[in-house]
Amino acid sequence: MQDFRNLQVWKKSHEFTLKIYKITCNFPKEEMFGLTSQLRRASTSIPTNIAEGCGRSSDAELTRFLYISMGSASESEYLILLSHDLKYINSAEMSSLNSSIQEIKMMLSALIKTIKQ
Repeated sequence: MQDFRNLQVWKKSHEFTLKIYKITCNFPKEEMFGLTSQLRRASTSIPTNIAEGCGRSSDAELTRFLYISMGSASESEYLILLSHDLKYINSAEMSSLNSSIQEIKMMLSALIKTIKQ
């Protein structure tokens, strides 16, 4: 068991989630229970599953939760694209969010690889 707050990937994913919450405040009200909610839940799932995995007793369990985080990162990536295509975010916002999500996915992949060795 380790403190999730010490992991760089958790810090990056937490920052990403904060960005998502800020950006989605400007989404149309009719998306409150649709895209806004879905994107917030997907982004929140990334650091949440890292934290939950760190609270487990084995590397196998931690790895399983990191894979769930990876899936949530991919889901967030698609929802960002959808948000852009619907004109809810501009190209600069999409580019910034995509850069963050790519970095998070690379960090998750590296951490999973390290744990499996």
